[in-house]
Amino acid sequence: MNHPEVISALSNILGHDAVLTGDAAAPYFKDWRGRFSGLAMAVVFPANTMQVSDVVRLCAAAQISIVPQGGNTSLCGGSVPLADQSPQLVINLSRMNRIRELDAINYTMTVEAGCKLASLYDAPEQADRLFPLGLTAIAPHCEIGGNLSTNAGGINVLRYGTARDLVLGLEVVLPDGRIWNGLRRLRKNNTGYDLKHLFIGAEGTLGIITAAVLKLFPRPKSTATACIAVRDPAVAVGLLAHLRAHCGDKISGYEIISRSCLELVFKHIPDAREPFTVQHEWIVITQLTDVLPAPLDEVLRDALHAYTDGIVEFKVTADALQSERWWTLRKNIAEAQKAEGVSIKHDVSVPLSRVAEFIAQASTALRAAYPDLRIVAFGHLGDGNMHYNASMPVALQNKDFVGQHEPDVNRIVYEVVARLDGSISAEHGLGQLKRDTIRDYKDPLELELMRSIKQTLDPLGLMNPGKVI
Repeated sequence: MNHPEVISALSNILGHDAVLTGDAAAPYFKDWRGRFSGLAMAVVFPANTMQVSDVVRLCAAAQISIVPQGGNTSLCGGSVPLADQSPQLVINLSRMNRIRELDAINYTMTVEAGCKLASLYDAPEQADRLFPLGLTAIAPHCEIGGNLSTNAGGINVLRYGTARDLVLGLEVVLPDGRIWNGLRRLRKNNTGYDLKHLFIGAEGTLGIITAAVLKLFPRPKSTATACIAVRDPAVAVGLLAHLRAHCGDKISGYEIISRSCLELVFKHIPDAREPFTVQHEWIVITQLTDVLPAPLDEVLRDALHAYTDGIVEFKVTADALQSERWWTLRKNIAEAQKAEGVSIKHDVSVPLSRVAEFIAQASTALRAAYPDLRIVAFGHLGDGNMHYNASMPVALQNKDFVGQHEPDVNRIVYEVVARLDGSISAEHGLGQLKRDTIRDYKDPLELELMRSIKQTLDPLGLMNPGKVI
C-alpha cells in the first residue's frame, strides 16, 4: 500500500478532517521542549477505541510504525516520531476525552486517554472526591494516557503514589489491533499476571492505552502549608523524617527548591515574590491535608518548632491564597527554565536518605569540571526524586554548551546516581533521550526480559520505535 492509498484508507476510517498531513501536521512532530522532532506521513485523531483499533490494524498490515501521542508533553522525546525512520504515523488521542463513569461509592473514575489531566479534578470534586495526580508546569497540557504511559509522578507521590498506584484497570489497543478490555474496578483480583502494569510506564512501546479506571480518594477538608528555609539539603531530609513521625500520612507533598531556581522564577514569572525578607539558599514547601476539619496549621507549626537543627526560619498558613503563592515558586520552575533557554536536564532518584549526598557529590564533581556551571536543583524530596539541571549563567551560551558537553555532564551525574543505588529516570521516562544511556545502568537481565516482552507483544517492532529499548 503506497502513501496516497494509506492516507485515503485513514480518511475512510476516521473522516477527512481527522487526518492531517503536510504543514498542518508539522506541529505534532516536535516535542514540548523543542529538542526532538521527526517526520511522519500524517497525524490522525481517532474519536473512539474502535477507530484506534482500525487504524492500528491498517498500520500492522502495511508495516507502518506507530507513534502514540497525547498532549505531546514528553520531556524525553517519547511522543514524537523519529527523524530517520519511515514510514511513521502519529496517533493522537486528544479527541478521546470523555469521563465514561464516576463511581463515588467505589471511589473510581473511568476516563478516556485523551482527557487532559487538569480536566480530571472537577468531576471528582463535585462528588466530594479527589484525584491526586499533581503535576506542575505541564499539567494544563498533558493528558492522562501519556501520564500513565510514562508512570508520571508529581508533587503528591509521597502520600498517594505514582500514576501506577492510581490505576485499577486499563483498556489497551494491542500492536495487532486487538482490544484488551481490562477496565476492572476491583481492588482485589488475584487471577494471575496483573497485565496493566506492562503498559503503565511502557511509553507506548507495547500498545496504546485508550481508557483507564482511576482511583479516587476522600476530598481533604483541611489544609496547612509551610514554607521553610533550611541550612542545606541534609537538614531538609532530616526534617522530613521528623515531620512524618509527628504528622503521619497527613503530609501530601514535600518539595525542595534551591536559590538558583528561585532566581529564575523571579526573573521570568510575573508576581512571583520572595517568601522571606532574607534570601536563603534552600527552601522547602510542605503541605498537610486531612479529611477532618482540624486546625492543621497548629499541628504543623508545633512540629516545626520541635525541630531545631538547621531550620533558619519558617512560615505556616491555612490560607489557600498564601499557600498558592508559595506553591507558585515550585510549579513555575520548569517554565522559568524554558524561558531561559536549553539546559541539560536530569530526572533522577536515589534513596531518600541519600538525597543530600547526591546533591553534594554531583555538585562537587560538576563544578570541578565546569567551574562556571549553574546548577538548578529542585524536586520531590519526599520520594527521593530530584530534578537536577545544568546550564551556563548566560542564556546565549547554553546551546553550544549543551551541544558540546551534555554527554560528559550526564556521565558525571549518572555515575553519582549509580553509586548511590539510584535511577537515571524517576518520572519522565526514557523516550529517545535516555534509550541508549539506560544500557549502561540497568541490569543486563532486566533489559533482556524487557526485550522479550516487547518481542512477544510487538513482534514487528511497530509500536513507538526507537523509544525505551
